[in-house]
Amino acid sequence: MQKVLIIVHAAPYGSERCLSALRLATTLAGREHDTPLVRVFLMSDATVLGLPNQRDGATGGLQAMVEQLVGDGVAIRLCRTCAMARGLADLPLIEGVAIGTLPELADWTLEADKVLTF
Repeated sequence: MQKVLIIVHAAPYGSERCLSALRLATTLAGREHDTPLVRVFLMSDATVLGLPNQRDGATGGLQAMVEQLVGDGVAIRLCRTCAMARGLADLPLIEGVAIGTLPELADWTLEADKVLTF
């Protein structure tokens, strides 16, 4: 089984990079055959994506995409340092999303067959 790590730096709003990352992750995780192990690590302003109840105007919304990924078994982590810098570390997150660490990201990177950044 291939392992794919997707690292997202882009803010959820203002560009489509975060949306593109989620779309790719959803497509990979939803494959019927040869489904890879997909992991998503949110850094910088992308950490905001882990917060629930945002009104983004997108069809289905970004939160729905994150929830679908979690339901498909995709591990989604927010960089602890980035979340703390933005005051997010103690806020409730979308169910299944968790705070991660740089050592965890380092492990995921070394284990991955492919690392993609957005």
